[in-house]
Amino acid sequence: MTPSVRPATLVDLDILADLLLRDAEQRQVADPILWKLKADARDQIVSAIKRAMESENPPFRQQWLLAEADGAVVGVIHTILLPVPPIYAGEFGAPGLIMEDSFVSDDAPDGTRSVLLDAAEADLVGAGAKVLVASSVVGGDWAQDYQARAYDSLTLYLARSGLRDAPAVTSVRKASDADVTAIVGLSADHRQILLDLNTFWKPHPDADTRFGNWMVRSLTLPDRDMFVADPEGEVEGYVISQPATALHFPPAHDIAATGFIDDFHHTDLHDPTRLDGSGTGASDLFAAAEGALAKRQNDTALVVCPAAWTSKKDLLESAGYETALVWYIKR
Repeated sequence: MTPSVRPATLVDLDILADLLLRDAEQRQVADPILWKLKADARDQIVSAIKRAMESENPPFRQQWLLAEADGAVVGVIHTILLPVPPIYAGEFGAPGLIMEDSFVSDDAPDGTRSVLLDAAEADLVGAGAKVLVASSVVGGDWAQDYQARAYDSLTLYLARSGLRDAPAVTSVRKASDADVTAIVGLSADHRQILLDLNTFWKPHPDADTRFGNWMVRSLTLPDRDMFVADPEGEVEGYVISQPATALHFPPAHDIAATGFIDDFHHTDLHDPTRLDGSGTGASDLFAAAEGALAKRQNDTALVVCPAAWTSKKDLLESAGYETALVWYIKR
């Protein structure tokens, strides 16, 4: 029989938590370090769902849809409207994102994932999404379903465990307020490359001012480290390492020792198809960020890389990183 699909409510909290815990346990089996479970994983799932469902002014819209067959819940899919970062124009509005914490029971009828995906896409479009994005761990159950629906790889999240505290090099140093103007210029180059790679993130008209203000504030935040590469007194790259966030890790997972690197650009990476020269400048800069995470007792890092940015992907893989999570976009 074909399952029916409906939105979850607080009445479904126990069965929803059970399904999402089983989903998290599958990820942990795939990579016990990156997807380490919290000791109170189920309680954390329950708390996160309750906060989302009970909030009168949530930071973003999210929904859990349940598939039912023969009176039993046999699957769940989680959708959110992804907030647009302030440096982007958001001309398509908030993208609709199907989260990786979606799960189908072994005893579910054939086609349950397809029915859930139909419902998730309809839910997001109905909520106003004009762009659909979907997340899956590498080799996950959902990846083939996305690809069959004309979803293409959009963003890679590469991970490495066993972080190294790299020796200092003279070409890399801590960033300061005096570097903000140069960092903003490099960020503008970074944003243009993203746009050229058809990631749909069109820069906001005030992106430079907004990003500059955020960099000034970031320099005061104690939970992150910012570095620049200036081998000859001219800034050629910047990188920021910081704690991982819940956007990429469902609430069951322990991310206390996981770092995150998103803002990373160097002139060596200006050509997305190949590294400029040996790429040593970019490699040394990235190594400083990884070392900073290691000094903060992080053992694992997750790094963002557009799927079409081959030169950055090659650099990260040469540093021992492997793709752990993929965001797909429906073209």
